[in-house]
Amino acid sequence: MLNFLPHWLRGSLTLFLIVCSTLTLVPFLLLVAILKLVIPVTAWRRWCTVVSIEIANLWVGFNNVLLHVINDIHWDIEGAEDLSLDDWYFVTCNHQSWADILVAQKVLFRKIPMLKFFLKQQLIWVPVIGIAWWALDFPFMKRYSAAEIAKNPSLKGKDLETTRKACEKFKYTPVTVFNFLEGTRFTPTKHQLQQSPYQHLLKPKAGGAAFVLGAMGEQLHTMLNLTIYYPCDDRSFWHFLSGRVKKVVVRIEKQTIAPRFLSRDYLSDEQFRGEFQQWVSELWVDKDRLLKDLHKDFKGSDSDTL
Repeated sequence: MLNFLPHWLRGSLTLFLIVCSTLTLVPFLLLVAILKLVIPVTAWRRWCTVVSIEIANLWVGFNNVLLHVINDIHWDIEGAEDLSLDDWYFVTCNHQSWADILVAQKVLFRKIPMLKFFLKQQLIWVPVIGIAWWALDFPFMKRYSAAEIAKNPSLKGKDLETTRKACEKFKYTPVTVFNFLEGTRFTPTKHQLQQSPYQHLLKPKAGGAAFVLGAMGEQLHTMLNLTIYYPCDDRSFWHFLSGRVKKVVVRIEKQTIAPRFLSRDYLSDEQFRGEFQQWVSELWVDKDRLLKDLHKDFKGSDSDTL
């Protein structure tokens, strides 16, 4: 354990080692992706997919070791049982810090397939990481706004159909799609500007989740609803990396996604849109209630003191 080191050094060391592991593994990912692309044999491509996922798992596993050795975080996790690497999952979570991604990867590591995100098409150009996302078959999507469709009606439904085609590969390889329903990190300022009806959450954006379930309704039937709670007041990514977050509380609820929410077009089906928004609102009411209970149970058990 290196928790005797000063916080600034722990944070710098953790960040440096994560960057180094990323730069080391991405070339191997790219090589596997190119070999997968140039040899159009189904069995070969499936094998390349498995190899690329294992390379990504090396990265996640290394991050988990860093958090244990350098920061010595106490984990309070419930609901991570009865999960499978052979199933398809949709995972959603409240969003307070970029640390949430490392937390989700930690608690679900090798319990379910690797987490993947639906990404905007422009993000493929992000240096280094964009190539890694492409090599790992993260689905890049092109979304058309209602205004664009009104101007050009031929675009109606094209974004969903294009994404469905991009997800064809996931029929044969189990995958987990991860989505932050709030769309952005919770801050008191954003909470006030939104006039959010929830005490500990921003308003959820149902459209992104509906798009995922619309594109992958044939595969995604199970949802994992993660709730992450940090007992300390400062939940920033740097605070997390530097070892000031001493405890992380995670609650996981597994539930079957109702068939009426799968393979539907959220943008053009007004009735479905209303039903889906109601479902998401109910999820958020329950999550806000859980966060209130966790705050009451754990607040004060962690400390920001040096």
